[in-house]
Amino acid sequence: MTTSPASFDNSLVRDVTDALASIRTRILSTGRRLEDVRILAVTKTFSLAHVAAIRAAGLDHVGENYVQEMVTKRSEWDALSSPTLTWHFLGALQTNKIADVAQYADVAASVSRVKEIDVFARQERRIPLLLQIDFTGRGERNGAPLDGVEALLSAAQRHGLDVRGLMTVADPDHAAARRQFRALRRACDDLRLAECSMGMSDDLEIACDEGTTEIRVGRALFGARKPGAAR
Repeated sequence: MTTSPASFDNSLVRDVTDALASIRTRILSTGRRLEDVRILAVTKTFSLAHVAAIRAAGLDHVGENYVQEMVTKRSEWDALSSPTLTWHFLGALQTNKIADVAQYADVAASVSRVKEIDVFARQERRIPLLLQIDFTGRGERNGAPLDGVEALLSAAQRHGLDVRGLMTVADPDHAAARRQFRALRRACDDLRLAECSMGMSDDLEIACDEGTTEIRVGRALFGARKPGAAR
């Protein structure tokens, strides 16, 4: 891609800026301070123009779920000598892709198995990690059970890896989500971990109530993803 960020559609920047203002209003409505809740823009399946738009709107943290998409976007972004962004990998990890995650992401936010930690420890570039917790017990969900978090943290500490905190994707039911968010916040406090990443477009107010430090939003910034969007 040879297009510079400055030449991207100004209407997209305006739309994202307006959407970001709405998200910030939602955060403030919970009584939280904006400086205490990081907004992570989830740009999976969206274009590099959307990445440029969130940077123009004042955000500098970007999340991707698919390794190749992250590699492509970050490579193109860096090739443009564009402003620095912090890239978070949010998707389920495959051990054979961890080398790419370590090279192209700045944070891996979805670590859930000891064998993933072992592979991260062998990488030349050691990036901060978040441990993903799954409260649903559904096999299709990525994440470790909450009672497994201490074993994961101990494994990472033995390797000298930097575990910044915990993250979760909550149940769609808001009452269940509140219980899950509360449990994650308690676990972060008990383990003295700084980052508690929870809350997305539909449940960010609940997450803010329960003490999130980071919300991950895509649809609230960009609108609905196109059906069948490429990974």
